[in-house]
Amino acid sequence: EEIMKTVGSFLIVELMRQGKTPQEACEEAVQRIISRNKNFKNFQVAYIALNKKGETGSYCIHPGFAMMQYKDGINTRITSAAALDS
Repeated sequence: EEIMKTVGSFLIVELMRQGKTPQEACEEAVQRIISRNKNFKNFQVAYIALNKKGETGSYCIHPGFAMMQYKDGINTRITSAAALDS
C-alpha cells in the first residue's frame, strides 16, 4: 500500500532518468516512505531496480530482504541494505 501511495516505482524510474544509480534511487524511495509515515517500523517495503546499463540496486526498511542475480551462469544471493539495523 505504501508503495502505491508514494508511486514508488515511478519515482525510482524518474530518479534514474535524472542520473541517479539504481541503488541511489531505491534508497531515496524508501527514505521518502519513512519520512512520510510515522508507523514505518510496522511494515516492510523493499525495492529492486535495474537500469539500461544492467546496473542493479535494492533497498528496504528492515533487514532480511534479498534479491538473486544471475550473471555468467551463476546465481548469487544479494542481501539488500536496510534503513534500520534490526
